[in-house]
Amino acid sequence: MTGIRTLLPKRRLSPEGTGHRSWRTTSLGGFFMVTGGIHVGLAAADPSIYRTFASGSYLGFVREKWATVFMARPRTWALLLAGGEMAIGAGLLGGGRAAELGWLAAIGFHLLLMLFGFGFWLYAVPALAVIVRAARHDWPHLRGPAGA
Repeated sequence: MTGIRTLLPKRRLSPEGTGHRSWRTTSLGGFFMVTGGIHVGLAAADPSIYRTFASGSYLGFVREKWATVFMARPRTWALLLAGGEMAIGAGLLGGGRAAELGWLAAIGFHLLLMLFGFGFWLYAVPALAVIVRAARHDWPHLRGPAGA
């Protein structure tokens, strides 16, 4: 007896050992590309929007450095931030070793984001739970056969 499962083609988004990107890696890579683009738009439109970004930080040096370093040249720093996010996205989308570095950078990015205050924890902690779990699932398949 043939069931519906045997009639439908198998979806293999990340076949084991092929080095292909899964939907998780592609989604996170696309997310970082989009957020990088948002920062380009903010830098072009009104970089002063970043002024209060670190005001909720529980660490005084984060608030101080944000005000004295980032806000001294907000457009430049926002574009560098955008470039960093797009580099993470490109790494994830690139596959192989670049994707491994992209996963690590995405985790590091969210850990650093937590320095900007407890409000960011509401986003970063659940995001890290999802990202770490997805990275653990996709990591073995990023380089192809035998870690090539």
